[in-house]
Amino acid sequence: MHGKSVTRWAAAVGVTVVTAVLGCQPAGAAAYPTSIAALGDSMTRAFNTCAMPWTDCVRNSWATGTAVDSYSERLRKLEPDVATHNLAVSGARMSDLPRQAKAAVSNHVGLVTVLMGNNDACSGGTAAETFASQFKEAMTTLRQGLPNAQVKVVSIPDIYQLWVLLHTDKSAVAKWGTFHECDALLTNPTSTDPADQQRRDAFRQRIIAYNAQLAAVCAEFSQCEYDGGAGFAARFDASDLSTVDYFHPSVKGQGLIADVVWKALGY
Repeated sequence: MHGKSVTRWAAAVGVTVVTAVLGCQPAGAAAYPTSIAALGDSMTRAFNTCAMPWTDCVRNSWATGTAVDSYSERLRKLEPDVATHNLAVSGARMSDLPRQAKAAVSNHVGLVTVLMGNNDACSGGTAAETFASQFKEAMTTLRQGLPNAQVKVVSIPDIYQLWVLLHTDKSAVAKWGTFHECDALLTNPTSTDPADQQRRDAFRQRIIAYNAQLAAVCAEFSQCEYDGGAGFAARFDASDLSTVDYFHPSVKGQGLIADVVWKALGY
């Protein structure tokens, strides 16, 4: 998420898809993927987690990072020879997922993670039906290009928690007003006006609608598994957020996402 883009996060945790093609293993042994491509937005790029602010910091990525107990690091405990490709793009929306899916196919990877949808929610400009169509296009690309793949989809996190946690925090409120990461949720954060609360409620309902589309589209693909809402249900606190913008996950928050995803969709 960069600028007005969002990641996020989700929470711990914004849309995540995992696609797995099993690598060769000795007879009788468990088969695990031996390569990963991480698709998504700034959350997967671990934006704002390094000493230099406003930059990506993929070593801290929940999906492919080596400086945190990421999904790929946990997988390495089962399959040591795992190659990683972080193909996510800060600021990306679901409309970019089909392109990222093609990149994953071109890398012939065995596992693809996707965390996508927060920027669509924060922009407020993506209809649920359009979101579903774009996701289905990406899924079709993965199925055609990686026909033996298993796809695991993680729900978009409940970013409404950001407002609940920090709307009375002066530092967070000031930075939300300066950087405009997610105005659909975070503009006028201290306001109790009914119109502002209705806007916040509509934002949360938009994420719920997107997650419903993720589940419905996933059900159309035999190799696809939805997380049952684990990403959306994940709870986080202020320490899980970067103090640069009080929006993107901190290093601790990246670890939380990894934990939620692994418990829901790991091996």
